[in-house]
Amino acid sequence: MMRTAGLVDLQVNGFAGIDFNSGAVTPAEIDHALEAMLATGVTLCLPTIITAHPDELEQRFRALDAAISTSRLGPLMCPGYHLEGPFLNPSPGYAGCHPPQAMTKADPTLVDRLESRLARPILMVTLAPEIEGAQALVAALTAAGRIVAIGHSAADFDQVAMAAAAGATLSTHLGNGMPQQLHKLVNPIFAQLAEDRLWASFIADGIHLHPRALRSLLRAKGFDRSILVTDAVSAAASKPGGYPFAGMEVELRADGSVRQPGASNLAGSALCLDQAVRNLVAWGLASPRDAVAMACDNPLAALLPALSARGITVDRGEIDWSHELVVTDVRLDTIARRFGASARLDDLMTTNA
Repeated sequence: MMRTAGLVDLQVNGFAGIDFNSGAVTPAEIDHALEAMLATGVTLCLPTIITAHPDELEQRFRALDAAISTSRLGPLMCPGYHLEGPFLNPSPGYAGCHPPQAMTKADPTLVDRLESRLARPILMVTLAPEIEGAQALVAALTAAGRIVAIGHSAADFDQVAMAAAAGATLSTHLGNGMPQQLHKLVNPIFAQLAEDRLWASFIADGIHLHPRALRSLLRAKGFDRSILVTDAVSAAASKPGGYPFAGMEVELRADGSVRQPGASNLAGSALCLDQAVRNLVAWGLASPRDAVAMACDNPLAALLPALSARGITVDRGEIDWSHELVVTDVRLDTIARRFGASARLDDLMTTNA
């Protein structure tokens, strides 16, 4: 048995049938999703809102914030939010499932306007450093105490270095949100791997990244600068079928991938964070302790500057793991949950829990 602090997911768009981007999410739905996340060992998360037009972003953030504030688990588990977009690269391949028509040049005032009516801050913003005005936006967001991450970006070596110098500290789901074909060496993946000032987050589901490719990425970035995220949508911890996501319909397929019907590109994931930990161990990429650190200590360390800037303290809680790396117990504040531990490691090498 192993005991660790709770897991931290920096990028979760929805969970267990609940879409955080719906614009109409309720407190009961938030508690349903967060209870399901507790069962995977997650005790802290950043609910994530993706690219949309400004009025849609405002509606979605306000609904999410009101639901979290009046839910039972939200105040304990959600210290703030992650805005992924709309300052992204709209080109095919880079946009992913984000609506390119809603992407825009950098606007330093938009994030402040969105946050001004929320009870919780926008702690992280993912953007593309190559878009117009992005470098000034990175500096403004950093000065305001937010984490700036690079994602859905074609940024070259110089643009990545400039973003890091201006305050960017993270790569969002590195290796994804990019076209299938890139220059073999001069590309955004190498540019971000080469930048030592950046943490890198990875979706370890075996779908977004081939396990052996992930081995190379982890070796290049190093365990101490690598983070596991889920990029989960409402299809996570759910059965195959159709699910809502940010005004879209997405499909969880039998192979564990989440896609828009009729489209080949991925649309988030159905990964659970404890499964990402098990996957790294099962694939021989990391020890249990190192894999857990990438889902626990590292994401919190990456987020800590924003938490400190806002005077936010968090309770990480603690979780117990079985020898098969199944979460058996979760304790958070006055909450205690006990789960079964009958699963075997070789039965858990699936892409979603």
